[in-house]
Amino acid sequence: MSDGVSRRHFFYGTLLAGAVPTGGFGSVPSLRALGYKPFYDKLNVAVVGCGGQGGVDLNDAAKTENVAALCDVDETRAAAAFSRFSKAPKYKDYRAMLDKEGKNIDACIVATPDFMHATVALACMQQGKHVYVEKPLTRTPWEARLLRDAAAKYKVATQMGNQGFSHECHRVAAEIVWSGEIGEVREAHVATSPSTYPTELAQLPPEKEVPTTLDWNLWLGNAPARPFSEWYIPYNWRGFYDFGTGQIGNWATHTAGPVHTALQLGAPESVECVNQAGKSQYTFPSRGVVRLDFPARGPMPPVSVYYHEAVRPNDPEAFRVPGMEKETILPPTDNLAEKGRPTAVGRGGFGGGRGPGGGPAGPGGRGAAAEGPPRGAGGPGVPVFQGSQIVTSASQMAPRGGSQPGVLAGNGSVLIGSKGVLATSSRGEGVWLLPSERWKEYKLPPQLLTRSPGHMVDWVRACKGGDPSCSDFSITAPYAEWLALVCIAWRVPGKLQWDSKNTRFTNSEAANQLVKPVFRRGSELKL
Repeated sequence: MSDGVSRRHFFYGTLLAGAVPTGGFGSVPSLRALGYKPFYDKLNVAVVGCGGQGGVDLNDAAKTENVAALCDVDETRAAAAFSRFSKAPKYKDYRAMLDKEGKNIDACIVATPDFMHATVALACMQQGKHVYVEKPLTRTPWEARLLRDAAAKYKVATQMGNQGFSHECHRVAAEIVWSGEIGEVREAHVATSPSTYPTELAQLPPEKEVPTTLDWNLWLGNAPARPFSEWYIPYNWRGFYDFGTGQIGNWATHTAGPVHTALQLGAPESVECVNQAGKSQYTFPSRGVVRLDFPARGPMPPVSVYYHEAVRPNDPEAFRVPGMEKETILPPTDNLAEKGRPTAVGRGGFGGGRGPGGGPAGPGGRGAAAEGPPRGAGGPGVPVFQGSQIVTSASQMAPRGGSQPGVLAGNGSVLIGSKGVLATSSRGEGVWLLPSERWKEYKLPPQLLTRSPGHMVDWVRACKGGDPSCSDFSITAPYAEWLALVCIAWRVPGKLQWDSKNTRFTNSEAANQLVKPVFRRGSELKL
């Protein structure tokens, strides 16, 4: 491998870990000098963004570590976390938290909206704090590169919150491909289910009065000022180009994971929007397809990866897997029990035969099979959208998932090999070979990768001096970089040639304007 990343580290860092020092990680004086701790010492963890997924991450960390400080600009969103950890100092401004509590903090979890991930994470790393940053890591490719370089400069332990990287099925998918079972892969497809945030808006939402419990200026952070609208918080910011990454950040960060790992993807040579519906200058399209072309990687041939946004099973644009017209494409989650493998390890280190949200496992997992009442928009009173329209009942919501024979629909991926087809579902939480008869008789290959203790635990171990976590920024920043290119392709037509070495497009100045965020004056990021 090039640029200082060893093959062992590329293949998941800690998953191919070496021996533990006699006294435990952190027992070596040089490690203590770098801020590491023995495993039996608890980390003092701070959390920036305590509602939603940030609350899940907080609870996972609190199972084994101390909660040192909490920060959230929205008192309502953070109320549950603030109440549960009532003794922890509370802040609205992460800078004030770092200034006043820095000496008491070892590590920080960053679970703000996408556009503030890099800003908050960099500030933490510059103070020597280890960081766990929620997916999709960053909104733009320039920020992904910045965080990769910052982690190396400040020598801190890092992890992206793409929990599927810690799942058994994710590892098995890679091992199947590496065994040669499906032959050479020159084509892969990644799909996501439709969103419940606004898309295809013709104009920005109407201005409303700012709630007294929200500091709107702090929420905007280093983004240019704009009027408040309840359409942005606490969840629907995902649909706006200025704040989120659409379904790329919401789900493709998960569904593309097995493809990225199994095919050892680096930087693509080009990215191009093949088609889209509901194009807008403000929000993501309602659906579409983007193609990325990757060069050969060692013995692996060039491969084209197609991203399908917001796929419904009856969509005429949905990908039909060749020769699989009668097959269910996406496997159930946690389906390796039939092959004698242990229960899965996912979000915080727990798993079993149920889907990630606690419901029954089904084809495509929680996101792919979700029907019934609109869900996922952030709680009671939060607008739920279908395109640009607010929907208020299940009867108004078109089916978002389900399955149709031969069709890749919902949250999952398909790798088309010269000798067969492999499919994964949800966050990489299900895997099988197609056709189904082939999977019934298939014996899993030998394990090449060690197994995860849990996504949060993996990071905690790295913070205390263990090997890098499975989603260390040296691994996931390049991944986040190519995912962010899709967001640019939605906005700039044509085949865009990507020069990863120089972090720019060689044939489009319009696209280059979107590689790096527009910061509020005086808020630019520097290492």
